[in-house]
Amino acid sequence: MKFFMVVSALFITLFGHALAQFDYCFGKDTERSQTRQFTTKSAYQIIKGTNIDKQYLVPHCLPQKIWIFHRHGTRLPSRSLIEKASRLEELRDAIVKNYRVSRTAPSTNALCQEDLIALQMWKWNNSITPDMEEYLTSQGYEDLRGTARHYQKLYPSVLIKEYNNTYYLFRHTNTQRTTESFKAFTDSLFGMHNDAVAEELPEKDKLLRPYDYCEPWAANNNDDDNSEVNKYKRSVLWNDTLMEISTRLGFQYTLESKDVELMYDICRYEQAWQVDRTSVWCGAFTPPQVTVFEYAEDLKYYYKFGYGSDINAHLNCRIVQNMIEHLGSNALPNVQVSFAHSAGLQTLMSALGINKDDRPLTANNYQSMSERKWKTSNIDPFAGNFVAVKYECNNAPMEKEKVIFFLNQNAVDLDWCHVGLCNWSEVVQRYQHIINADCDSYYCPGVGALSAKPISIAVTLLMSAIIYLINLI
Repeated sequence: MKFFMVVSALFITLFGHALAQFDYCFGKDTERSQTRQFTTKSAYQIIKGTNIDKQYLVPHCLPQKIWIFHRHGTRLPSRSLIEKASRLEELRDAIVKNYRVSRTAPSTNALCQEDLIALQMWKWNNSITPDMEEYLTSQGYEDLRGTARHYQKLYPSVLIKEYNNTYYLFRHTNTQRTTESFKAFTDSLFGMHNDAVAEELPEKDKLLRPYDYCEPWAANNNDDDNSEVNKYKRSVLWNDTLMEISTRLGFQYTLESKDVELMYDICRYEQAWQVDRTSVWCGAFTPPQVTVFEYAEDLKYYYKFGYGSDINAHLNCRIVQNMIEHLGSNALPNVQVSFAHSAGLQTLMSALGINKDDRPLTANNYQSMSERKWKTSNIDPFAGNFVAVKYECNNAPMEKEKVIFFLNQNAVDLDWCHVGLCNWSEVVQRYQHIINADCDSYYCPGVGALSAKPISIAVTLLMSAIIYLINLI
């Protein structure tokens, strides 16, 4: 009997150890594939393409012009998240207490010792204060220096190293993060202390921030209770995931969604700030749980900036016209680079029909949309960029002008182009509806309905009433 008990105890110990090997440990994970699923907080170095060195070469063709729309580099969080640093410290202490004092760690899928110790030692960087909200980080500078260096290496004949204000045209929005992104990019192109300047900031920047001036778009914020993302956050999948994460952290109740999302946010930010290190908060989530959170973010952006709302494809009317005009002209400048934001990059993709799925993303089709094209991690990481390169081809029998579009250093595979290489005449034809549009009315459908039409209707009713009264006299 005693022998049987010893053997049983040994079996339980060995079996328990075997089970523990299946517990996920972020600190020991050398792949960390889920860091490719951090949506708009993904690090550019992880997302960027690796085949551009082959894709940019077009036999018998020479690059002539380049047009770039560049999101700013890695930044600090918003003021609201910075102000929640104390809540993160409370959560840290509660998790450590769960494991060290209350002993409520789960028997399976618990935090490994490496992740727990790292979490116990975590402290908020007090030098990050609310007045620095959304500032570009040191990694953000490197993001932009890196993209400038890489594109200049591929296209040295176009991205020349000598700055000339007629050859180059730069723009950025009125924010610290885009201004500093512009400086980092130009420092890499021309060397430190160069004299590159950007266009003067307009009073109303409808080119780079059209969404700021479109009331119908702002009113359609997709944040009501019946929105797809809010329905998704009421689903069994979402709530089961919150429960699993809470259990993994040693809680005997389900944490509020806002607390779990706070941990997820700081995980993504910290991982982007220091790509070569691990954020201790990422250890709170297993890779499948990150996938659930990724879909929530993609749902939000799909309806806010993507194909979930028709108005999104209209917003970037001016920037599309600017791109076509630049590429189609033989006049200077030869290079245009604009530094802007997520909203601009995603709505540009919507205008151009890039990464469009055959079916819409909804709260109910998480499983069937696992291979969706609309993945903001791939479309819009920190420092995400869309590049259009115009080529002149000498041996082309019919069409001598070609274009390749690159999204984050990946050639965009449009079904009307040949392995990413597009005929210029086809580009013009495909976007003719935007080229010919009056952007004042096209970019923001409904403006007329909100302003001019009610006035004209009121005038019409007034005139009818006057005529009616005259007839009575």
